Order: sequence, then structure tokens, then C-alpha cells
Amino acid sequence: MNQIKRALISVYDKTGIVPFAKALDRLGIQIVSTGGSAQALRKAGVPVTEVSAITKFPEMLDGRVKTLHPNIHAGLLALRDKPEHMQTLEKHRIRPIDLLVVNLYPFWDALKTKTRPEEIIEMIDIGGPAMLRSAAKNFKAVAALSDPGDYEMILRELKKNDACLPETLLRTLAAKVFKLTAYYDGLIYRYFEGKVSSKEALPERLTLDFEKITDLRYGENPHQKGALYSEKGAKAAGIVKAKQLHGKELSFNNILDLDAALEMAEAFEGSACAIVKHTNPCGFAIGRDAKSAFRSAYQCDPLSAFGSIIGFNTLVDGKAAKAMLDSGFIECVIAHGFSKEALELLKVKKNMRLLTVASAHDPETLDFKKVSGGLLLQDRDRKDPSAAALRCVTKTSPKDSEIRDLLFAFKVCRYVKSNAIVIAKQGVTLGLGMGQPSRVDSCDTAFKKAGRRARGAVLASDGFFPKPDSIGLAKKFGISAIIQPGGSILDETVIKACNQAKMSMVFTGVRHFKH
Repeated sequence: MNQIKRALISVYDKTGIVPFAKALDRLGIQIVSTGGSAQALRKAGVPVTEVSAITKFPEMLDGRVKTLHPNIHAGLLALRDKPEHMQTLEKHRIRPIDLLVVNLYPFWDALKTKTRPEEIIEMIDIGGPAMLRSAAKNFKAVAALSDPGDYEMILRELKKNDACLPETLLRTLAAKVFKLTAYYDGLIYRYFEGKVSSKEALPERLTLDFEKITDLRYGENPHQKGALYSEKGAKAAGIVKAKQLHGKELSFNNILDLDAALEMAEAFEGSACAIVKHTNPCGFAIGRDAKSAFRSAYQCDPLSAFGSIIGFNTLVDGKAAKAMLDSGFIECVIAHGFSKEALELLKVKKNMRLLTVASAHDPETLDFKKVSGGLLLQDRDRKDPSAAALRCVTKTSPKDSEIRDLLFAFKVCRYVKSNAIVIAKQGVTLGLGMGQPSRVDSCDTAFKKAGRRARGAVLASDGFFPKPDSIGLAKKFGISAIIQPGGSILDETVIKACNQAKMSMVFTGVRHFKH
């Protein structure tokens, strides 16, 4: 183990740096530092040597250049067990650096808080990553400390080992550095790529880094481990940044369902409510307010709504809270806030989880699906046809009110697992069929849920009808109009069945598969 005799400190985040540096000083470790870090340490009474005294050059170009110098990097990179290296240091009067304490300009924060490109680019750290990489490459001789959360652990080891650190720990610190710089460069790369690439292009190479927020009790099932991670630099608020106001700890499945409910509710204008089970909606509606939206959504499938997750795109008031309490057991509610009355009412349920999320945020733009040995990446399904884009293919054309219902129902299809069938009227789902291997089975499920309410309603399908059998069911239950992508080799047969049933049907040319 090499003894730590000299440390270089250059940190953007100065959390904990003063007590850490004081402890190093008490261990007899000389401290070299830069700009703001040196100023903070000196103010706290810590003896500091300025980097400029080592490099014989002042900081310049508004601090862009201060540590990019052979006197710094030679002190980090020199192999201690190679005589030629040590002779070179002695010849040029360069002293080795044994401990490097650096954290980077938070480029991830700049992406979220700054809008001017020059401000964002100025937050790209150059000297910090360069020094960290030098130190980490020479990890057998240099401790590369990049995380303020490691200060206490490093001090314990130094005190225990007479200012020395074991090689296993040095290797761990080095690995942490390269993980950080890979993530950091990936963020920068994605920023520049976004400025020069078309919006449709997906990256040729993808670097992702996620930070653990918390361990969960278990995964989807009790025998599986589970944890929640956040993606640094992600602009979207969503479930990861939601604040829990009440209730017991969230489960793995709760988080999945909350995410599905929130995404669906926020995709619609007006007061919207999504009731979700196993990431599928069992009811969705738009209403005058949160209460009316919830009641309408609940009536779609009260049986499945037991133990559900509720998502709102608006504030939950006392009236909406009372309506939910009257409906039965609810696992979680996520909304853009709760009134004081609503919180008082809902908190009576000890285990009901209540979460609030920012009312305005950028939605996620990319969708990731892990597969064995790789990753599927796509942009999110956000395409909704307009009324003008619909192509009526039947003798009967839909009325204006039916067109509004058709567009609503087809948009709901985006959030229903394939094969998806949505029966709806006046901004309310009446029956939902999903996840069946055949489309007619999904239709059968949706009609069983809707029953007599289906008469005069519309039907949306996320994909084309391969056969006319679903049209027969629609006729039996009194559906007035159908919306579907079109594109089947049996389109003409399906259109003929609609004409015989005196139903209107429109093609969208857009498919909404969700697996």
C-alpha cells in the first residue's frame, strides 16, 4: 500500500469538503487545490497550496485552463515502481500526487435548468475528467475520489492504515471514475447529437447510466429482488420524481401501474382519470372535474377497479376523494396535487399511497425494452390522427359527435395492451378488451364489460380486423361507428360487413400496438 502524502482537491460540489480536508491535514497530508476550492479551504483555516504555484501558470480563460499541465498529470500518471518515471519527476521537480479529489461540473443539471446553448456548453467539464482518468489509470499509486459520499469511508481507511489505502479499494475507486466519465460523456454526446441529428434518428451508440433511488421490498414477485433507479439528466418528471404524501412503501408493481396511469391521464386535455390494473386501464374518462372523471372511469369496470391504481392529470379535491372512498379498495392515487380536504379524507386509509407530481413536465421521448443480450429502443407512440386525416370507407359517414368519440377511443388504444379494443362514448370508456391473442376475443371481452351501454357507442381497434367476425359482434351490440388502421388483405370483406350492418367505419393509417 502506498502512503498518501499529497492530495489535489478541485471540486464543484463542495458538500463535506472542508471537514474532509481538515481531516487530511491532521493526517499530515499536504493539500493542493484550485480556485474556488482553495478559497473555501483557506477560509476554513486549512493550509493550501494553489495549483498555480505547482504549474507556474495562473488560471486563465475564465478558469477553463488551470489543471491541464504536465506538472499535474505527470504527478498523477508516473508509475512509482518504474525508476525512469521517478527520475523524470525528480529531473523536472515534479512531486507525485497520491490522492485526487474531484467532482465534475453538473452537466446533467445544465440540461434541465439552462436554455442558452452557450450556458450548457460552459458546463462541460474538461480538466476534471482528464485528471480523474489520469488518476484512475494509475490506480495502484493514486486514489481517484470522485464521489463526496465516499469521504467518510476513505477517512476511516486512512486512519486505520496509517494514511494508506488498500489496492482493492483503489481499484474500486478507479472503476467508479470510469463509470462516471462514461456516463458524463454519454450525456454530452446525446446533447450534441440532438442538435445535429434529425428528430427521427436513433443513436448509433447508446450510453445509459442510472442511479439507485431505493431498494424495494421485492420485484414483481416476492422471490425476485427489486429496486428503483433514476436516469440523471432526464427532463421528464413522472413517477420517479413524484412525492409520496401518505401510505406504506411503494412496491415494484405499484410503480409500474402508477407510471402507466399517469402517462395515460396526462396525454389528454381536460380533467382525465385513468384506473389501472397490471399496467392496463380498466377504465378511463374525461369529465368536468376530477370527481366526474373518476366516477365515469370507474363505471367502465367496477369489478376490475378493486385494488387499482388511479391517475389524474389535475388536482384531487374533496369531492373526488369522497367518490374514491365510496368506490372500495384503492391501492394508490397519483395526481397534480391534493386539496387539504382531500388529504384529510384519504389519509383515513392507512395503507393507501398518495403521490403528487409536477403539473407540467416534458414527457419521455424514448421507450426502452430489455431483451436477452440487448435492448430495443424506439421513440414513444405519440401519433394521433386528426379528423381531417380520417378516411371513411363505408357508405355511411360518421356524425361529428361520433368522430369526436372515435378519435377519443382510438387515442385510448395507445395505452391498452394489444390486441386492444375500446368501446367509448362522450369521453368515457364503456368496455375494454386487451391482451388477447385474437382480436375477436378482445372484442368479446370489451362487449361483456360494456353490455347494453355499447348501443350507440363507437369501437376503436389498435390494429386492422383480419376477419369480419368482430363486425358481427359490433352489430349485435349496437355499435354505431368503428375506427381502425386498415391494411388487412380482407379490408373489403370487413367494409362490406359494416355496410350490411349500416355502420360507418373510418381508417386512420396509424396503428397503436402496445406489447
